[in-house]
Amino acid sequence: MRQPNPEGLTLADHKDTLWRMAAVSALAGLLAAALVLPWLGGLGLVARDAARGFMALPGDIEIPRLSERIVITDADGERIAEVAEREREVVPLDSISEWVPAALMAIEDERFYEHGGLDLQGVFRAAIRTAQGDTEGGSTISQQYVKNLLIEQAETEEEVESASRQTIMRKIVELRYAMDIEQRLTKDEIMQGYLNLAYFGAGAHGIEVAAKRYFSVSADELDPAQAATIVGLVRGPSYYNPLDNPEAARERRDIVLDRMGDAGYLTAEEVRRYKEQGLELDPTPRGGSCYHSKYPSFCDYVMHWLRDAEVLGETPEERDKVVGQGGITVRTTLDSDMQDAAQKAIEQYVPAGDSTKFATEVLVEPGTGAVRAMAQNMRYGYEDEPGTTSLNLAVDRADGGTYGYQAGSTFKAFTLAAALDEGMKYSTSFSSPTDTSVSGMRNCDGARLGRWNVHNAGDSSSGHHNMITATKNSVNTYFAQLQKKVGLCDTAEMAERLGVHRADGEPLGVWSSFTLGDQEVSPLTVANAYATFAARGTYCEPHPVDAIVLDREGAGQDEEIEVPTECDEDRLSTEVADGVNHLLQQTFKGGTANGLDIGRPAAGKTGTTDSSAYAWFAGYTRNLAGAVAVGDIRGGEQHPLQGVQIGDNYYGIVYGATLPGPIWQATMREAVEPLPVEEFAASPKAFGNPSDKPSKRDDA
Repeated sequence: MRQPNPEGLTLADHKDTLWRMAAVSALAGLLAAALVLPWLGGLGLVARDAARGFMALPGDIEIPRLSERIVITDADGERIAEVAEREREVVPLDSISEWVPAALMAIEDERFYEHGGLDLQGVFRAAIRTAQGDTEGGSTISQQYVKNLLIEQAETEEEVESASRQTIMRKIVELRYAMDIEQRLTKDEIMQGYLNLAYFGAGAHGIEVAAKRYFSVSADELDPAQAATIVGLVRGPSYYNPLDNPEAARERRDIVLDRMGDAGYLTAEEVRRYKEQGLELDPTPRGGSCYHSKYPSFCDYVMHWLRDAEVLGETPEERDKVVGQGGITVRTTLDSDMQDAAQKAIEQYVPAGDSTKFATEVLVEPGTGAVRAMAQNMRYGYEDEPGTTSLNLAVDRADGGTYGYQAGSTFKAFTLAAALDEGMKYSTSFSSPTDTSVSGMRNCDGARLGRWNVHNAGDSSSGHHNMITATKNSVNTYFAQLQKKVGLCDTAEMAERLGVHRADGEPLGVWSSFTLGDQEVSPLTVANAYATFAARGTYCEPHPVDAIVLDREGAGQDEEIEVPTECDEDRLSTEVADGVNHLLQQTFKGGTANGLDIGRPAAGKTGTTDSSAYAWFAGYTRNLAGAVAVGDIRGGEQHPLQGVQIGDNYYGIVYGATLPGPIWQATMREAVEPLPVEEFAASPKAFGNPSDKPSKRDDA
């Protein structure tokens, strides 16, 4: 085989460089008009004017760092996803098979190592072959490299079109930049840059990804036929795509092999033998998106978070540029063991498949806001079929999720927090019949609301209740009266202090039934609010990323940016948080969460909306909080959880303790196993006797 650069020469080694560059400069206008674009030669272009202005054109084209993948890892540094707007893996020239540059030069630029950016012989040869019916371009590899650089740098469709437009001005500018490139870089650097930059179809940017896409090998393993197949794509990545158009691809490959033979890289016998082979493809499916991740929903959440992360830039444009550029490693907060535990529990109770019933769960670390797991039963994808969704069911709409789900009685915890914050005691009691009406409440604007008729649900009991027994049994009529005593606006403001917000981005609705959770929120919001109780009143912004490693090219080392936790210790007093923790522990002691214990101290609350549109469970230990929501992807209001078949089981009605509770229990038993057992603080004396026996005196 004739080596691509037999003497190992670079442009800097050629003594006649300056003379050749000067000659090219003088002829550039004429050649661009008369030869590179011969069809314009008869239009009377004033070549002398083009040549005179040629050297005045800017020639210092920026050579950007090529866009690459974003690598996403779990908390332990194990890779869980690779995401890229342009799937590329940059490799050095010595990690690329010698057959690749040989094939490229044979078909595109035989004298690459001999010319200075414009090859006159190549232009004439291209013209002759084109006249003979064998269309060939006259651009050198350096010129093609420049064109690809301009496309890579383009930020709009208009800029891409401008960089690709077939005009004489673009050709002249391209040539001027090529001359600059030839002066600044060695030939090997130009070849390496070109092969990493070029688009080879099927989403493969650069030779390394192309080699894996079509043949499942690295670029350094490509044989002559494989190299010819890939290089042949440069002319038309879509048309010659061997996966979609194998006949055209093989015909193009054979042309490249013939040229390799003509150039002396292959013998006639080798050309014949390689042409007799089929394409022998061994494709690797396209990657570069969260769809291919082991944890696609969490991956999607991370990508949305990155575009809002101020550590990547102060403006959306700056952050988009960093994300689009890629080449960064994102170490997330995900605990793969906890994630697997959540996924297993969800699929055990609400199996994935063709059902429209969904289940989703989030785990959050109290005191840091780190999102440790995010699972759902529905397959991640864009197919319009049951059991598949492109939405992350656990997060807000702005983060790639849904418009949320009514959270039911999980909101009663916020009413408890507001009541304790105002100095009320556990003994605060009301006669709580099956049905009652409440009037006289006002919203935050001071408007008086109408009479509210409220009744107890099937998972609560009527009678005389205090905070402890009402919480244990989730008594709606008690909480309606407690909310009135606390104040509707104060209750809503407490929820907001704990980070509760609507999943659709709209303000919380402050109306009578607020305490019963008829606000559409995400499981992440509820889990994080409950994590604030677990952290004894410290609120932390939920986040999925611990650190971002930037590959600073030329800096000698990577730069790791730690993502700071954003916590506020003053959202809720320690005393109030401890009081809520005491109350929510009672649900496991003969209450609505009876039988859902996990073998260590835990607190939690069931949630079921009217007509069982959605069912919830939110619970926590001192070191891990989680929320589970179950519903119908088509909308729980129209398709409630009544008379439904889920998996192998039939349910007349689904409550928070029916499916969400067991999912939470199965997840937490496994997820907390490596965590230390931590007791909750004792019930604060300020709230009185923690007895669960209500007084007959109504002290409302």
